[in-house]
Amino acid sequence: MRSLLHRLFARPGTRSFDAAGGGRRWEGQRTVDGLNTAILAGATTAARRAGWYARNNPWVAAAVDSLVGNVVGAGIKPQSTHPDRAVRERLQVLWLRWTDHADPGGLADFYGLQAMAVRAMIEGGESFARLRVVPDAAAVPLHINLLDRDQVPLDLHRDIGSGARIRAGIEFNGAGQRTAYWVMRDRPGDPLTSRRLEPLRLPASDCLHLFKPLAAGQLRGITWLAPVLLRLHELDQFEDAALVKAKVAALFTGFITDPDGSAGGLTGTNTAGALTVGMEPGSLIPLPPGTDIRFSNPTESDAYGPFVKNHLRAVAAGMGLPYELVSGDLEGVTYSSIRAGLIEFRRRVEQLQHNVVVHLFCRPVWDRFVRLAVLSGDLPARDFDRDPAAYLGCEWLPPKFDYVDPKKDVEAEILAINAGLKSRRQAISERGYDAEQVDAEIAADKARTDALGLSFGAVPAAKEDIPDE
Repeated sequence: MRSLLHRLFARPGTRSFDAAGGGRRWEGQRTVDGLNTAILAGATTAARRAGWYARNNPWVAAAVDSLVGNVVGAGIKPQSTHPDRAVRERLQVLWLRWTDHADPGGLADFYGLQAMAVRAMIEGGESFARLRVVPDAAAVPLHINLLDRDQVPLDLHRDIGSGARIRAGIEFNGAGQRTAYWVMRDRPGDPLTSRRLEPLRLPASDCLHLFKPLAAGQLRGITWLAPVLLRLHELDQFEDAALVKAKVAALFTGFITDPDGSAGGLTGTNTAGALTVGMEPGSLIPLPPGTDIRFSNPTESDAYGPFVKNHLRAVAAGMGLPYELVSGDLEGVTYSSIRAGLIEFRRRVEQLQHNVVVHLFCRPVWDRFVRLAVLSGDLPARDFDRDPAAYLGCEWLPPKFDYVDPKKDVEAEILAINAGLKSRRQAISERGYDAEQVDAEIAADKARTDALGLSFGAVPAAKEDIPDE
């Protein structure tokens, strides 16, 4: 029995996974022992480097703009699901009035704040916002203050008793729930900041923390450029060297060889050791005996284009984007290839929209908006305390992606509706519109055209010419 247990549980002499093996092939290979440990050690440095590249590298700027444009677009918009149509319409009216007043600085509306928060999440790995109640607001008394990631100190750790503690600027209770954020009034390092450097404690219900969770228990976010920053840095160095090499190759430079040191008194202007001689077509310039001139002829390489293209493909893959959206290079792209690439990319975008942006940013805003609308009397709701879920229910509609082939895609959608595979409401909602509003507009258009005696219908298909027999 003992020998059997020994054979079953004895430590094997060799590992079954190459990835866990040793030897010279794995010498110097680094590992991540804990995501939070890696984030606490290097997230700030990586975020600052990513911010520099996002503002100075054209491809990174294009990649960030493309991600923001596809994830947010013109805005991820709410659609109330309250069973009473009058309540739904009242909520939509209040929401539309409030969106223009969401930003206390007046730089953007709510959807512009969405885009700014997502941009900060991509560049810095995370973004923060504070929900503030302002009684003198022109609409529902709610403001959203976007915060810089550095305003929540990454190095703030403290035990506060009863099992509660502060980790990376976030306060957790004994059950591991986020109860508060410790926020500085201004971004450290900004000019004309307030002298008070001690962070303020803000309840977690008043704070939005937008980041892409990669592992269970993750505290803070990491820049989305982390997998490609080193490659971008090396690509920048390569491009600088290639540019200098091209500039040298374009210079008309000659080197005078003088074996016996007798080449003195050459005609021309000597400036800092460089001899400048005027040359005209057909010129014959005599040189002293024993001297010779050799012109520089730097070697050129044909590997520049393929090298840069390969690196940009890696950068695009690391950021989850099609190569064409990062580089703008559509050479060799076919309908099938761009469609396949965009379908995969759009699946990732939908995942980000619903699992990250809507869950961590949009839903808390809608919850606070509806509650303040009820408390301020803008939304009459006597039964809110009895059934708040009906008022808080909401579907978030991201912008509809443009069709690759509009005719074929619309025809496929019509076939799906006619076959009962999807509803008109679903099809309209996927386009980012409210089905009830669309139906009301169609009915109003029909009533107006009928009153004016107008008639519009489908354009008849063109008839093919039948050849004479």
